[in-house]
Amino acid sequence: MASVAEWIEGARLRTLPAAISPVLAGAGIAAFEGGLSPIRTILAALVALALQVGVNFANDYSDGVRGTDAVRVGPQRLVGSGAARPSQVKAAAFACFGLAACFGLVLVALAGQWWLIAVGIACVLAAWYYTGGKHPYGYLGLGEVFVFVFFGLVATVGTTYVQIGRAPWPTWAVATAMGAIACQVLVCNNLRDIANDMAAGKRTLETRLGDRGSRLFYTALAVIAVLMVVIAAAGTTWWGLGGLAMLFFLIPATRHVLGGVQGIALVRTLKFTGFAELAGGLGIFIGMLIGA
Repeated sequence: MASVAEWIEGARLRTLPAAISPVLAGAGIAAFEGGLSPIRTILAALVALALQVGVNFANDYSDGVRGTDAVRVGPQRLVGSGAARPSQVKAAAFACFGLAACFGLVLVALAGQWWLIAVGIACVLAAWYYTGGKHPYGYLGLGEVFVFVFFGLVATVGTTYVQIGRAPWPTWAVATAMGAIACQVLVCNNLRDIANDMAAGKRTLETRLGDRGSRLFYTALAVIAVLMVVIAAAGTTWWGLGGLAMLFFLIPATRHVLGGVQGIALVRTLKFTGFAELAGGLGIFIGMLIGA
C-alpha cells in the first residue's frame, strides 16, 4: 500500500499542473478574444487530464517491464515496486487513452473541426511510444520534445482553437511558456535519476547533458517561460502579467537546482515546479479575463 500511495503522490505532482495549466492558458486567450466556452474548456481539461494519467500508467508499465525502475530514488512505481501486475497497469493506461478519445470526440464535434481527430491519434501514439515499443524515443533523449509539443503547444493552442477557430500569435507565446515549464518538470525528474538511468541504459537528455548541463538547461527554460508571458501580455493585455505568479514558486525551485540539490531532495523542487506551472496558467487565465 505504501508503494501505491507513493505512486499517487508522485503522479499528482506531475499530472494536475501539466494537464490543467496549458488548458487554462489557452482558455485565457480565448476569453480575451471574446470566445470563451466553459463547456469546451472543461472538455479540453478532461482530455488533457486523461492523457496525462494515461502517460503516467504507460511509463510505469514500460519502464517496469524493462527493469528501469528496479532501483529508484523518487516515489516508487507500481510495476517496479511490485504493487501491481504489469497487465493491470497496461490496461489502466489504455483505459485512460480511451477516455481521452471519448472526451476528445465530443470536443471535436462541438468545434466542428474533424481534422483534429488526427491530432488526437498523434497524442495517444506519442504518449505510448514515449517509453513503449521497441525503440522508445524517451530513451533517446527526446522526452522534452514530446512534452513541449504535446503538453505545451498542442494543449494550449488546441484549447484556444476549439473555442474561437483560430490561434492568435499570443497563444503560441503562452503555449511556449507552458511547454517550457512542463519540460522543467521532466528535467527535474530525470536530473534526480541520472545515475540510475545511465545504469539501466536509458539515455535521457539529462544523461547526455550531465548534471551541470541539466541544471543550466532547467534555468534556461525558466527564463524562456517568464519572457514568453511578458511577450504574450504585450500582445494582449498587461493583466496577462498575472502569469508571472509562477515566479513565486519558480525562483525557489531554480535556486534549488542551481544550488546543487540532489536525490530525494529534488522531489521538493519538483513540487515547486509543478506549482509554478499551475500558478502561471491560472494567472494568465485570470489576467486575460480581467483584460477582456
